[in-house]
Amino acid sequence: MAVMFSGHVFAQEELNLPALQLTTNPDGSQEYSVTLQILIFMTALSFIPAAVIMMTSFTRIVVIMAILRQAFGLQQTPSNQVIIGITLFLTIFIMTPVYNQIDEVAIQPYLAEQMTSVEAINQAKVPLRAFMLEQTRIKDLSTLADMAGIESVDRPEDLPMTVIVPAFVISELKTAFQIGFMLFIPFLIIDLVVASVLMAMGMMMLSPMIVSLPFKLMLFVLVDGWNLVIGTIAASYGLGS
Repeated sequence: MAVMFSGHVFAQEELNLPALQLTTNPDGSQEYSVTLQILIFMTALSFIPAAVIMMTSFTRIVVIMAILRQAFGLQQTPSNQVIIGITLFLTIFIMTPVYNQIDEVAIQPYLAEQMTSVEAINQAKVPLRAFMLEQTRIKDLSTLADMAGIESVDRPEDLPMTVIVPAFVISELKTAFQIGFMLFIPFLIIDLVVASVLMAMGMMMLSPMIVSLPFKLMLFVLVDGWNLVIGTIAASYGLGS
């Protein structure tokens, strides 16, 4: 009986632990309890993959790599795992300056308890917003702002993230298709030349893709294609210029 009573008291004490505390700071802002912050963080983990894809250089790079593989005429080489791996680490390389700014203005001050979590999030948005706006076309911003019912703003930075992010993604897709088109042209010319030669020789039963593939690979290796592709992608974000 004593054991049951002590267990009941312990359960009551556990239930009385506050799961949600909202503390008002001296400046009038509000801070959530650590328990709720952990809950929000665990919930936000499910959105991290979408954020990495849609708010970084990931989209442009992976689309360019997919178009390049299609231009070769290869379906599984490089494999999807290789393409995603190259894209991920190249994204980390390109986004490192942005992360350093976020670490300086938001992460380190928050860890040093110099600002609240809400203030840290607001500060972290500034470098990321600046990066996205630098790569976003004004036309795309205007289109999304009109669809959101925003008539006018003093600066693009005043637009909400719900407008900036989709405009950034649209601009990234357009830029990726432009770069992919330029990469596709040399391989398309090789296909046309090989197909014309085979047609002139009366070898209609032989697939031009099989014959042109070695020439594509040789051309890509001779011009140091991977170096040019990676350099072009990095230069499109202002790195190495």
